[in-house]
Amino acid sequence: MTKQNPYWFFQKWGIPEPSPLEVLEQKVQQLEDRVRLLEEANVEQTNALYEMENALEARIDILTAELWVKKDV
Repeated sequence: MTKQNPYWFFQKWGIPEPSPLEVLEQKVQQLEDRVRLLEEANVEQTNALYEMENALEARIDILTAELWVKKDV
C-alpha cells in the first residue's frame, strides 16, 4: 500500500494533502487557462489591428483619389 501511494497516511486520516501529481495537474490546468485567455486576447487584438488597417487603407484611397482629381483639373 505504501509503495503505490506514499500519501496513504494522510488519506487514511482525512488530511487533505495533495500529492505532487495533483499539484502538477492543478498547475497544468492553471497554465492551460492562462494560455486560452491569452489566445483569446490575441485574436481580439489581431481583429482590431485588421480593422484599423482597413480603415487606414480606405482613407488613403480617398486621399489619393482626391489628389488625382485635383491634378486632372
